[in-house]
Amino acid sequence: MPSYCVYVAANPEVTHNKLYHDHEYGFPIDNDNLLFERLMLEINQAGLSWITILKKADNFRKAYNNFDIDRIAAYTPRDRNRLLKDAGIIRNRLKINAAIENAKRIKTLKAENKTFKGWLNQHHPASLEDWTKLFKTNFVFTGGEIVREFLVSTGYLPGAHDKDCPIYPIVARLNPAWMRKA
Repeated sequence: MPSYCVYVAANPEVTHNKLYHDHEYGFPIDNDNLLFERLMLEINQAGLSWITILKKADNFRKAYNNFDIDRIAAYTPRDRNRLLKDAGIIRNRLKINAAIENAKRIKTLKAENKTFKGWLNQHHPASLEDWTKLFKTNFVFTGGEIVREFLVSTGYLPGAHDKDCPIYPIVARLNPAWMRKA
């Protein structure tokens, strides 16, 4: 299976993929709501193609109040029903419930670590196996592939870009977590 870099280079007409690859994938994220957004997009991608999620990303942001952790943690059954009726997002009850529950859990982690990013940094570096166990202990709907893609896409694990990809040096200059020593 070709890397994401090879796929994007071979399919430049797929604008959503190119924009994501060139400006987001593997780039470190400092904002907790953006980290939460990435985790929720990865969860929603489970069983679907990534391009489906990228095409719906703006709809997700609108439906989920720009992934504001505090607001989502306070969602009521009425919000849950609103999301289940929103054709612009993935209307899967388990994934919607995961967003609400994971927002609550991140609030708890933030109370103990000041930020979601602080919690991630506290556990970095770790193997994918250890990260997966950690996520399964602390979150819902987080299997190995979701955890791997979340961590690669946010710069905690290597593999977002091939070394010969023109985006690799751009990301490297940002010193993502996977490039830093413990």
